[in-house]
Amino acid sequence: MTEKNIRCTLCPRECNAERFESYGKGYCKMGILPKISRAAPHMWEEPCISGTKGSGTIFFTGCVLGCVFCQNYQISAMGQGRTITVRELSEHIKRLEDMGVHNINLVSPTPYIDSIIEALEIYRPSIPVVYNTGGYERTETLKRLEGIVDIYLPDLKYVSSEKAAKYSGAADYPEYALAAIEEMVRQTGTPVLDDDGIMQRGTIVRHLILPSNTKSSVEVIKQLDKSFGDKILISLMGQYTPQGRAQDYPEINRTITRREYDKVLSALEETSLDGFAQQLSSASSRYIPDFDIM
Repeated sequence: MTEKNIRCTLCPRECNAERFESYGKGYCKMGILPKISRAAPHMWEEPCISGTKGSGTIFFTGCVLGCVFCQNYQISAMGQGRTITVRELSEHIKRLEDMGVHNINLVSPTPYIDSIIEALEIYRPSIPVVYNTGGYERTETLKRLEGIVDIYLPDLKYVSSEKAAKYSGAADYPEYALAAIEEMVRQTGTPVLDDDGIMQRGTIVRHLILPSNTKSSVEVIKQLDKSFGDKILISLMGQYTPQGRAQDYPEINRTITRREYDKVLSALEETSLDGFAQQLSSASSRYIPDFDIM
């Protein structure tokens, strides 16, 4: 039997590379079938996502970005994980829902959109579906998820092409990420939380503060306020710890300082944006999940 293959243009890189069921020749090097490293309740997301029962998080292997500081480097760049069938993915979704989690949280899902859509056709949970992404997305691809995804959880890492090229290998990241967030907001509308403060629909934009890059963070916050205002929630993250290849970039090979954190937080407080600000105590490798839990 001939193995299924496609030519992939899912992400902004538009590799048009050949992808087979279990491997691929594109930038992400991933195959068509889902490859996952963890499927378990997760308590370390935003309060309106993790709540008291956890977020049913499925970490996918591979990534369309190349962030040198990636906090999940062993799965985004090193390929750690196990290839499963689409039906097995649907079974993981149901298993997590049966555990009582608040939502199904798909982390770095972009290379597997076809399989995810198929899995959700096999089994659609009664709880919200979260699309958790680095933000480097094509709007044409996102449009396929309308009516399927309830909550979008993208990053906006930079609005500087220079920073994006240096740290993520994607100079065009800002334009694609901002257009992607606009499409996400169009699909989900303004954020909706239930009586217990658990998000049911909407878009939360995350921003990770990098050391030596407070000016860049302030630019991101101002852009989000200008472009989206109360149409989104923001999650300002102070959890950065040097991971991946950060040691090759001395300026980011440390945690952020209290002064850096306060400078960015002060900029956020001057805007109309609502959301969450992570404490500096979260800057620890102990919050990085165990990627062997299935």
